[in-house]
Amino acid sequence: MVQQVNPKETTRAYAFEMWMKAPMPMVTLFKTLDVTRLRRISRRRSLKFNMLMCWCIGRAASQIKEFYMLPVGGKLMQYDSIAVNTIVLNREGEVSSCDMPFSDDLAVFNADYLRLTSQVAETSENNDIADSMVIGTSALAQYDIDGAVGMYSGIFNNPFLIWGRYRKGFFKTRLTVSFQFHHTQMDGAHAAQFLNKLQSVINSL
Repeated sequence: MVQQVNPKETTRAYAFEMWMKAPMPMVTLFKTLDVTRLRRISRRRSLKFNMLMCWCIGRAASQIKEFYMLPVGGKLMQYDSIAVNTIVLNREGEVSSCDMPFSDDLAVFNADYLRLTSQVAETSENNDIADSMVIGTSALAQYDIDGAVGMYSGIFNNPFLIWGRYRKGFFKTRLTVSFQFHHTQMDGAHAAQFLNKLQSVINSL
């Protein structure tokens, strides 16, 4: 469910006043994650690495209250659920967008991930979830990049993560992610806390 809230009655009152009409309200943080455990679980359990990343992102975000609010069309909206988006290569060789509801249960999330991404790939039709706060992701897994900054369209204010190919070392596998967010939704400290939680979720998976 989603509903409009009065910014003045929330902890984002000052941020809404300061950043809602800013010409460039997006902020991007970079962090290099240790994904050794994620890669090991992916191989041992035959689970997609990207699916595991998306679940960990949803799990970390679900523990931070700022993720349940989002500026939309000049208004501040409150959500009671979170979804994670991934980009899918469709049957036409182009890309489509796929929103997946987040579930604390990894098995449930994995089943939804496999079903919905297959559906989107086959039909070339986006799967959108309108009543959840959607976290965007884009995995450029075949490319060795140092980072990426998302585009601010002025239409979509959703938080967004981008990553490329992970880097294998002798003992650890590392992955650099970029995290873009709207300053009205959260401050840098909230974003940094999210990235720290993301590492903790990966470590405890």
